[in-house]
Order: sequence, then structure tokens, then C-alpha cells
Amino acid sequence: MSFAFGVALFALALLISIAWHELGHMWAAQATGMKVRRYFVGFGPTIWSTRRKETEYGLKGIPLGGFCDIAGMTPYDELAEEDRERAMYKQPTWKRLTVLFAGPAQNFLLGFVLVLVLGLGWGLPILGDKPVYATTVGCVAPTQAADGTLAECSGSGPAVGAGVRPGDQILAVDGHTVADNRDLIRRVQAGEGQVRLTVERDGQQQELTVPVTRVQRMVERPDGSLESVQVGAIGVGLTVEHVRHYNLATVWGGAVSFTGSMFTETYKALISLPSKVGKLWTAVTGGPRDLDTPISVVGASVAGGQAVDHGYWDVFLLLLISVNFFLGAFNLVPLLPLDGGHMAIAIYEKFRDKIRGLFGRAAAGPVDYYKLMPLTYAVVVVMGAFMVLTLTADIVNPIQIF
Repeated sequence: MSFAFGVALFALALLISIAWHELGHMWAAQATGMKVRRYFVGFGPTIWSTRRKETEYGLKGIPLGGFCDIAGMTPYDELAEEDRERAMYKQPTWKRLTVLFAGPAQNFLLGFVLVLVLGLGWGLPILGDKPVYATTVGCVAPTQAADGTLAECSGSGPAVGAGVRPGDQILAVDGHTVADNRDLIRRVQAGEGQVRLTVERDGQQQELTVPVTRVQRMVERPDGSLESVQVGAIGVGLTVEHVRHYNLATVWGGAVSFTGSMFTETYKALISLPSKVGKLWTAVTGGPRDLDTPISVVGASVAGGQAVDHGYWDVFLLLLISVNFFLGAFNLVPLLPLDGGHMAIAIYEKFRDKIRGLFGRAAAGPVDYYKLMPLTYAVVVVMGAFMVLTLTADIVNPIQIF
């Protein structure tokens, strides 16, 4: 029951996020003097509607998004005579850009508010490189059993002699920044003779040269099996800081920093989308499903349901935050029919007319959208195919987050 509730709740949250996006366009258009003819949540047949002033508001039968109908978004919209001067395409560039950016901005704003809620309620996860700390410093076990058990050892160990202390944050090994504890272990195990640790203690950085002891350890192969190998060790027990906790006074700075990291991770996700096609196809055709592959609305809702079913409301919120940042960023991609495509056209028209003015020529008319239709159709086809592939993967080989 909790799983079904979580799926329905996350689907509703996605619908609200899209409706909130369209509200941004509507409010900005109304504030800049444009006419908003319709604002609807959903598509298909109208279930309910009402008119207030010049805008019709309503709900439609298929809850898969929403739309905001601004008069004259392109020169080909049918316009009533009294609406012609208020047509969006005739407005100054700054007004058009404000209206177009307002939708993604709403998603970023909602995402930031949810970040504050997550930070106060559960703490904020650390994205990207995670701080690594030495929790214990002692002797080096000479061997390790197949089940991971380390043999008993005695003595102080090389890290102790080099001056490493419990609580030290290990920043780098031989000048290479440490991303997490696995990265640190990998670099130390590959060390020969000695390694140079960069540690931070009481706000001060220092360099410590630590002798490396050769020991036997069970190391995982690429196929997941274990093998016994000789590697380096220095006698340091590690912990990684995954979450930072905040109060009402400190959460603001933490939320800003986390939001910056979210923008970075979202940008990386957008850039890497084309490279995920192969992995999605592998998942559809019977191969494993990578956790870093994109998910559809269905997949996101199922993941939200899994989070609720296991009682992880922080994961539920983090998923919703990620969706809102991705939705906002994706809509800024400068391709039609996305908001970013319309923004690119508005900016192009502005600079084109500036250049024409320098040569004493009159401003040209609006960009001919019909000439851009082949490219627009190509973008729609590619996006549609990608969505179908992602949806298929979520149905036949869904991601299991727990």
C-alpha cells in the first residue's frame, strides 16, 4: 500500500512541478502586458474550466503536463484584432526572454525550496567528491580472508609513525585529490615504497610521507569476483562524510552550495544524455540496468514509490529536487520546441537588427518559423524516441534503488 501511495504521490508532485513551470510563464506574461488566453493542467478533453478576466483556467483529462497559451507566441498564431499589438512576438526582447525564462526559473525556485526542506529535515547529501577522514590509525593486517575478515596484527603501523591522527581529513595522495575512500584505498594499494598524504588538521594543511607495507588483500575484479593480490597498506581506518546537517541559521549557505552542486551535476547529466543510449538499449535487450541511466516519468514515480515504501522520505525529496533542476535546465537547451529555442530566436532577432542598424538598414521581420520546422521535427523525433526507449527500459528492466 505504501509503495502505491508513494508512486501516486510522486506522479502528483511531477504534475505540480510542470504546472508550476507553466505558471511561471503565465505570471511573467501577464506582468509584462501580454495576453494569456488559456492556462490548463493536463491535456486532452476538458474536465473543468473557468474564466477570469481574459484567461481561461482549467483541468484536462490526461494528467501528463500542462500548457500556457500566450497570444502570438509565434507570428503564425491566430489573433483577434484587439490582441495584435499584445502579441508576444512583437514585444521587446527583454519581455520575451523574461517570459520564456520564467518557466525554468520556477523549477529552480521550487527545487531550492525543497533543498531547504531536505536540509532542515534530514541534511544535505554531499555531491561529487566526498570528504575522507581517518577514523582509526593502527597496525596493518598482513592478510585478509575471502569473507573480508582481516588477520590480527600488532604494533603501531606506518601511518602512526608518519604522524597521521584520527580525525585528519585526507585531501590527496601523491598530489592527486581524493574523491572518496575507494579512491584513497586504490591509490594507496598501488603505492610502492611510500606515499605522500595531504591532510587537513585543525584548519591547517600538511604533507605527511607514509611508508607503504605490502600485504595480501581480496580485490574485486571487473566482473564482480574476488581475487587475492599483493597491495600496499598504511594502517588507516576510513570514514566518508556523506551528509551534512544544518539548523535554521546555517541551512541557507548549505542550500546555496548544494544548489550549485546540483547545477553542476545536472549539466553533466544533460551533456552525457547521448552516451546513455547504448546503456539503455542494453537494459532493454536483456543486459544489466546501470543506476546512472536516465529514467522516464514512470521510472521516477516508481523510484519515489520505492523510497516511500522503505521510509526514506529524504530520498523521495532528493528525487523530486533532481527532476525539477533537470526539467528547468533541459528547457533551456537552445532547440525548438523548448523554451531555450524560442529564447535563441529572440536573441538572434535582437542582434540581427542591431547589426542591420549599424549599416543604416531597417529592422527585419520575425524569424520564419516554417524554415526551422525540419530541425524542429528532427528534435521532436529524437526526443520522442529517447523517451520511448527510456520508458521501455523502466518497464522491462526498472532501476531498483533499494
